[in-house]
Amino acid sequence: MIIKKRILFTVVLFAISFANAQTENNYISKGKFGKGIFNFIGKDSTWSIKMAARMQMLSTFNFENENGLRNMSSSALLRRSRLKFNGFAYSPKLKYKLELGLSNNDLSGGDITSKNANRLILDAVVMWNFAGNFELWYGQTKLPGNIERVISSGNLQLVDRSRLNKEFTIDREFGLQLRHHFNLTNTFVVREKLAISQGEARNITVANKGGHQYTGRLELLPLGLFESKGDYSGGDLKREKSPKLMLSAGYSYIEDAVRKRGNQGDYFIDLDEDGKWLSTGASATDVKTTFIDAMYKYNGFSFMGEYAKRTANDETNVRVGDGLNLSAGYLFKSNWEIAGRFTNVSLDGVAKVEERNEYTIGISRYIVGHKLKIQADASYIDIIGKTNTAGVRFQVDIHL
Repeated sequence: MIIKKRILFTVVLFAISFANAQTENNYISKGKFGKGIFNFIGKDSTWSIKMAARMQMLSTFNFENENGLRNMSSSALLRRSRLKFNGFAYSPKLKYKLELGLSNNDLSGGDITSKNANRLILDAVVMWNFAGNFELWYGQTKLPGNIERVISSGNLQLVDRSRLNKEFTIDREFGLQLRHHFNLTNTFVVREKLAISQGEARNITVANKGGHQYTGRLELLPLGLFESKGDYSGGDLKREKSPKLMLSAGYSYIEDAVRKRGNQGDYFIDLDEDGKWLSTGASATDVKTTFIDAMYKYNGFSFMGEYAKRTANDETNVRVGDGLNLSAGYLFKSNWEIAGRFTNVSLDGVAKVEERNEYTIGISRYIVGHKLKIQADASYIDIIGKTNTAGVRFQVDIHL
């Protein structure tokens, strides 16, 4: 608690010092709602910084019927609370991003691999446009995995991501990424993304037990670019004037993985109190994950489809299987949107066997796009051979 208070005090003091900066030293850009709390550009144009804040408040109600007994549970929490900083240093070709997660939900998950510290840092990455359409990224950030994961949690069409993402995401890691794009025709755009990373998720401070992770993603946009990067945003809030389509495929290979979901989930090889790996009889194994996805938008209608499959050389401790996630929605001119989603996840390895279907329908009211919105959805979860459940969620999302 003391550490969190010190962090918040430092951030607030930092913001106040910038707010009191004199205009003869810096130019201040006053943007619209949702464009950041402040935006500074150095007078000599050698640096810039923008700070933004966001909050997600979530209430959930879950129902289940087991052996004739009806059970209900509920929760209310600050789902996400974050600060974002981004800009450029020395040259607009050298950009950076820093994102901090401050809610308990954001900070949770620390263990011996992170020196039992809160996992405060989400993103800390520099991005260098060193030549033409090439960018080199270095630091901790999202890997180029499944499309639903790469879409910001603040830009989702429904209250939260699907079960497919929970089981198969490769999330954030520290490493190198090389990104490039080119045009096949005036409208046909191709984007390539390659990454070499740590292999055990974010905020890891002890030496890797396993090997590195190698990730690649190819994106094809035959009908041209989406407006305002709409291919990485839920719903067709820009009401595309002509059809837009992205077809993508990705692949992740982890050499000697030591976590149950590739680079996520529990470790199946233990550590002692000094962070040294113990011999428990479990062996690290190579894990491969394949992603195929699509995004389509036109005149308020949107569709997103994903397929993921994970395999492992040794399935003893790894959750292997595949998943399908399909969602679609329509945005009315009143900025109300209705959306639906179907998700199937099938786990068939030694570590876990489960067949699950989830059906979700949601409604959203976009007051200032994704920057200020109210969302609600209802889900029915059918777990084959187990108790089925239903749930309702309500969320308010605000970005400054």
